[in-house]
Amino acid sequence: MSFRTTISYVLWPLTMWYAVGVAVRNFFYSMGLRKQEAPHITTIGVGNLCTGGSGKTPHVEYLLRLLANRYPTAMLSRGYKRKSKGYVIDNGSHDVSLLGDEPAMIAAKFPQVRVAVCENRVEGVKRLMEVPEIPEDSEESDGSDHPEATQLVILDDVYQHRSIKPNINILLTEFRHPYFRDRILPYGNLREFRSGRNRASIVIVTKCPANLNPVDRHNIIADLRLQNYQKVFFSYFKYGDLRTLDGKNADIDLRKLDGVLAITGIAHPEQMIEELHRSCKVQHLAFADHHNYTKRDMARIRETFDAIRGERKIIVTTEKDAIRLRDIVDELPIYMLPIEVAFHKEKDLDFDQVIDSSVKENISFLSKLSIWS
Repeated sequence: MSFRTTISYVLWPLTMWYAVGVAVRNFFYSMGLRKQEAPHITTIGVGNLCTGGSGKTPHVEYLLRLLANRYPTAMLSRGYKRKSKGYVIDNGSHDVSLLGDEPAMIAAKFPQVRVAVCENRVEGVKRLMEVPEIPEDSEESDGSDHPEATQLVILDDVYQHRSIKPNINILLTEFRHPYFRDRILPYGNLREFRSGRNRASIVIVTKCPANLNPVDRHNIIADLRLQNYQKVFFSYFKYGDLRTLDGKNADIDLRKLDGVLAITGIAHPEQMIEELHRSCKVQHLAFADHHNYTKRDMARIRETFDAIRGERKIIVTTEKDAIRLRDIVDELPIYMLPIEVAFHKEKDLDFDQVIDSSVKENISFLSKLSIWS
């Protein structure tokens, strides 16, 4: 008997109880016994069925690049592992302890976006719908200009938070770890049943190879078992040039290094490690997702780094880890490897056009509704 089979028998009672709880909760929402709100503002939800690793944050960033310069935009997250509670909006400090690592990173990269965190998504959206106030002593407070009310809210990791109903519901599933090959917690990594996919209006298969095999694409679409109203897209990561932890370009050629120590505190870092391996020798220190780095961790990192042979060596980490490491780097040569999302071209669909037209139509509808209300 394999180890995986043994574990499945041990965890089966817990899996059954968890599954019953999920089924009852979803039944209450489906029957209207639990309230679900659709705020009078355009909302895009980004989430997944599994516990993590599908690339939510890079896809949220893609949406912000696409939309935030055209509409007054906000981003709302739970703020996982933050030390604060309740509704908190970024004040320009990009404080990880107040916001969590991913919202703090987004706040730093998108200063034009109102970034907030709140456990209660309905309350968070309502707060973001309020017109932001400018302090009287602010240079912007000249009595002539007023900040625009938020027109669009992007909701990060909202798929299981069914108290709020997004206008556009995007479900992500990873190319190497798709939901149709997974099982429900705690035996597998699914937070709910595979049938939860039916609530999505768009499904994105993430972290695909840059050169996606048409046969693989066809087979995945068949295995996703989507409905006619659902659109499917395939995305992949593009890696940029190394940057310092404060975001400056680093003129470093990985091919000329003796070695690299990769530090990751993310789920499923395999693709990043493979990318580094294409250019240099890599040693990998993997930490848990959203890991809070300590002085003890830094001592371990330094010891591992010092043991790598050669003089030409550096430490490479992710953008999400960089936001947590920036204050405790201890003069180590740490750089971050930025990533961006790109989409494979579809014959009859374009992701940007689908999102843009949906957002434009919804904002226009809400604008006309407000005139008559």
